[in-house]
Amino acid sequence: TSIFFWRIFFLLVFIYFVIFFYSKREIKMSKKDNTKIWPFKYNQLLHIEDHDFAMRPGFGEGPIPVGIDVQIESIDSISEIDMDFTMTFYLRHYWKDERLTFPSTRNKSMTFDGRLIQKIWVPDVFFVHSKRSFIHDTTVENIMLRVYPDGNILFSLRITVSAMCFMDFSRFPLDTQNCSLELESYAYNEEDLMLYWKHGNKSLNTDEHISLSQFFIEDFSASSGLAFYSSTGWYNRLFINFVLRRHIFFFVLQSYFPAMLMVMLSWVSFWIDRRAVPARLSLGITTVLTMSTIITGASASVPQVSYIKAVDIYLWVSFLFVFLSVIEYAAVNYLTTVEERKQFKKRGKISGIHNIEAVQAMAFDGCYHDSETDIDLTPFSIHSEEYSVNSKNPSTPTTDSAQLKRKKSLKGHVGRIILKNNHVIDTYSRIVFPAMFIVFNFVYWGLYV
Repeated sequence: TSIFFWRIFFLLVFIYFVIFFYSKREIKMSKKDNTKIWPFKYNQLLHIEDHDFAMRPGFGEGPIPVGIDVQIESIDSISEIDMDFTMTFYLRHYWKDERLTFPSTRNKSMTFDGRLIQKIWVPDVFFVHSKRSFIHDTTVENIMLRVYPDGNILFSLRITVSAMCFMDFSRFPLDTQNCSLELESYAYNEEDLMLYWKHGNKSLNTDEHISLSQFFIEDFSASSGLAFYSSTGWYNRLFINFVLRRHIFFFVLQSYFPAMLMVMLSWVSFWIDRRAVPARLSLGITTVLTMSTIITGASASVPQVSYIKAVDIYLWVSFLFVFLSVIEYAAVNYLTTVEERKQFKKRGKISGIHNIEAVQAMAFDGCYHDSETDIDLTPFSIHSEEYSVNSKNPSTPTTDSAQLKRKKSLKGHVGRIILKNNHVIDTYSRIVFPAMFIVFNFVYWGLYV
């Protein structure tokens, strides 16, 4: 029994020394690992455990001033359909909390990540009229907290916000849009918290490489104001204002230039023979359908607003010019038919025979032959025969005055042929339509540009 007792005794002693050795080793390892005791260090240094940070600093001493400055990284997108914009920027807060003062021989600040934010008081700034917003978290949350020995604090966030922009499309696409991002405290009114721009107008900074595909950024500015809520009172509000001017070259290529070409193409029908019905009718219908396609494509890129836009005025006026060119030919064709009926009644059967011959000739070579024109061409043929006889007989004296008379008579006959084959409405339309369209363009571009 004594041997058994001693064996148990030595075993217990051995176990005691093993436990003592491992516990001492763990204490040494914990002393070498600074990360395990670091939370205890900043808790003790900043006196976090000694204060209730649910209350704002300086409670009962008036509103706490919180300075703001913004570094805009990019404007990611601007949507006319949704009437919003998306922006990525660095939002920095500056305030003083004397509860976080700490002694420092070198007067150096301490920098922390987002894990300390949960234990201290920070301003509750939110974005008015925002649709979506988030703090970037790759590879960790993009949050930085810097505490100075005298209690001054810098709190920085990297945020992407999608907010509303109340756009006016009455001058689209020759418009300039004014958008703004508004910052405000959610819980603390002006009696508890005072938001202000830290460095005045210089508190808003932008990167030089910011650019947009459809807009040119004309101006960035910072402003401030007050917002009133009936149930909670007045709140300080900060504004990030930026002015966007739209690039027009895209819309010139997609809408204005094609519409202009279609209008000019519709004028070609004024130079086509009035009896070439298929040619003039197909040209008019083609231009009308093309203008309808252009108008549909232009309206698909903007929201369905209830007022008239600048591009609508240009496209619909262009459509009206194209449509009037078709109506013009309908009037010409109708009046031509009325005139032919009157001539047929006056001439009787003889004129009827000539008209039948003219129709047959048109069916043969595709041109209309008027009887009067054929009669008028007789002197021209006689002159041409005389000219050929004179050329064959070298002894016949020819003078310069005779040649000039022949040229004048030739020009006169050609002019009569053109006037006989075209209605007077076509003649006036060749001048009136281009003149009115040029005047419209002068007025339009002078008014909107």
